[in-house]
Amino acid sequence: MGIVINQSIKNSLNFYIGMFFGAISTVFVYPNVFNNEPDHWGLIQLIVSYSFIISTFSNLGVPKTFIRFFPIIQNKSKLYFYSFLFILSGYLLFFFMSLVFKDWFFQFINASQLFIDKFYLIYFLVIIISTYELFASISRSNLNSTLPTFLNEAFLKSYNLFVLVLHGLKFLNFDQFLFFYVGGYMIKLIVICFSQYKTNKISVEISLKGINVSELIQFGLFVIAGGASAMLVSRLDMVMIGKFMSLKHVAFYSVAFYVGNAIRVPARAVVAIADPIVSKAWKNNDLKIIKQIYYKSSINQLIIGGIFFVCIWLSVDDIFSLLPKKFSGGKLVVLFIGLSQLFNVSMGANTAIIVNSKYYKFDLYSNLFLLVVTFLSNYLFIPESSPLKHLEIVGINGAAFATALSIFLFNLLKFIFILVKVRIHPFSLKTIYSILLLIIVYFLVNSISLDFNPYLNILLNSMISLLISVPIIISLNLSIELVSIYQNLKDKLC
Repeated sequence: MGIVINQSIKNSLNFYIGMFFGAISTVFVYPNVFNNEPDHWGLIQLIVSYSFIISTFSNLGVPKTFIRFFPIIQNKSKLYFYSFLFILSGYLLFFFMSLVFKDWFFQFINASQLFIDKFYLIYFLVIIISTYELFASISRSNLNSTLPTFLNEAFLKSYNLFVLVLHGLKFLNFDQFLFFYVGGYMIKLIVICFSQYKTNKISVEISLKGINVSELIQFGLFVIAGGASAMLVSRLDMVMIGKFMSLKHVAFYSVAFYVGNAIRVPARAVVAIADPIVSKAWKNNDLKIIKQIYYKSSINQLIIGGIFFVCIWLSVDDIFSLLPKKFSGGKLVVLFIGLSQLFNVSMGANTAIIVNSKYYKFDLYSNLFLLVVTFLSNYLFIPESSPLKHLEIVGINGAAFATALSIFLFNLLKFIFILVKVRIHPFSLKTIYSILLLIIVYFLVNSISLDFNPYLNILLNSMISLLISVPIIISLNLSIELVSIYQNLKDKLC
């Protein structure tokens, strides 16, 4: 577990740095730079969303297949060849299909002329993202998740902020901004390619002899369907808003969604390194390690994510008061997304446990279930005909509610499956104590009337929440890992 904790801490640092730059960009800079042209921001969100969705199909499940079979296949050179070959094949398949169906696709999604004019950027992003994910999987399979996390979070988000500021200061027009924005993805691909070739001595043997290609393809097809469903769900709300509403509403939704989704930061840090560890544990049939990762990922993510959510919800009015008025209507989005992601992270490394086990096919079935529920709920709650319109669950609020409902049902389904098949669960009495602590901290801090400027209110709410919760977490020993981190910091400082 040492490597999990060590790299989780490093990953968390990168995620928090990325979140810092992302928060500045999303909450403060983007709304002001695109205040007069919010459709430009909506366009960026849609281009990135469609690129990630398409790349999840076009990579043919290769990144996750690589992690799954890396401990098993002895001749790594042939595994590299298989991976590069199928990444390229999948992209070519997407390219030719897009030429045939592009006009139909534009009509189906009710695409704006602006989106149609800039669609060519998706061709570049899809191949860049697919190739990058493969090299990230190579890095993670060698138990180094820090570099891909740094590039995805700290580098890319700080780079995007820099380019955004240049555009806001009129040094770059919008077309030039888009060019440099896509360039950031290319830079991180070049860096990770160079790093992996240098550190892991990647070599390619142009042969598939001795590799059970049919098994790899079968696994990849299930991963495609499962991973694509998950990716569709994560981006479907923005896509559906773009279809039913407009590009500018995608921009409005993006701000509130980012704020509510911030509590996933610690979860992403843990899962980045837990995946290959779980894969190796399943290979060795080491259920004890799997159970430890399941429990520890759950309790740590619940505590850290819960404190994040409490701090955010205590200051949600102050946060929105800092935004231009047209961007400040997403309070319910923050609530729905925040609560759903808190439930999500409390379920620990459930996906890693399923995907890397003999039950990996269930990941497909559960993700298809998630996709259907998400599509139907978005279709039901976004339009003006939403049955919950009297509760303001319509438009962007309806999209957030649909996403929250889908995430809740999805995680509940996976929890029940693991409980029945593997006979383990991630909870203990400390889980209940942690939830009670979060509730108590919220009501205690909320009862304190703060009437300063928004920045100071946000800072004080967060500091008071931490001053109350941290000593209780340590005294009750709610998380061995968090207490250990505290003791190490104390020893170094004292």
